[in-house]
Amino acid sequence: MSYEQPEHQKEAFTCPHCNAYAAMAWHSLIGNQSYVSVDMAICHRCKKRTIWLDGTKGYPVKLIYPNLITAPMPNEDMPQDCIQNYLEAREIASSSPKGAAALLRLCIQKLTIHLGGEGKNINADIGSLVSKGLPIKIQQALDFVRVVGNNAVHPGEISLDDDPSTVHALFGLINLIVDNQISQPKQVSALFDSLPEGAKNAVNRRDNKA
Repeated sequence: MSYEQPEHQKEAFTCPHCNAYAAMAWHSLIGNQSYVSVDMAICHRCKKRTIWLDGTKGYPVKLIYPNLITAPMPNEDMPQDCIQNYLEAREIASSSPKGAAALLRLCIQKLTIHLGGEGKNINADIGSLVSKGLPIKIQQALDFVRVVGNNAVHPGEISLDDDPSTVHALFGLINLIVDNQISQPKQVSALFDSLPEGAKNAVNRRDNKA
C-alpha cells in the first residue's frame, strides 16, 4: 500500500507511529469550554494516538502530535543554497503551511538563478527560461510554487490552512524541477562522456559539418 497522508477525521491513513496503512478510531476530547477542542485518532494496528486540533474556536484543523514530517527529502542534485530553504520548509510544513510555502517560493527563486535566471524577479526569470526552451510542464511547476508561495505572504484565493496538502505537493514539484533540469542532463552528460574518444570525435565532426 502506498503512503496515505494523515488527515483529520479520515477513516484510514498511514500511521505516523508504525508506518502501516491502518484504520483509525476517532474520539472527541471535550474539556473545559475555555480551552481549544481536540480530537484523537487511535491506530488499529499499533494502538498509538495522533492528536488533532478540530478546527473550532478559531483554530485551524491541524495535527499537533506527533510532529509529523512527511515531505520528501531534497533531490541530491539540488543546489546547496536551495537545500537550506527546502529543509527548513520541510521541518515546519505541518505546523506552519504558510511559512513552508513562503520558504519554498524563496527556494525556487534561488533555483531559477542556477537554471539561467538573473535572480531579480522570479516571474521575469521564469518567462526568460520559457523563451530559452524551458518545457511547459516545468514552467507550470515553477509557477505553481511561485503563486502558492505568494499567497502565503499576501493572502489571496488559496487558503493553505484549509488545504495543507497543497503545501505537501510543492516539495514534490521542486524535486521534479531539479530532476528534469539538473539530474537528467547530468546523467546524460556522464553517459556520453564515458563513450570512447573516437566515437565522441566522430559526433563532433558530424555536428561541425552541420
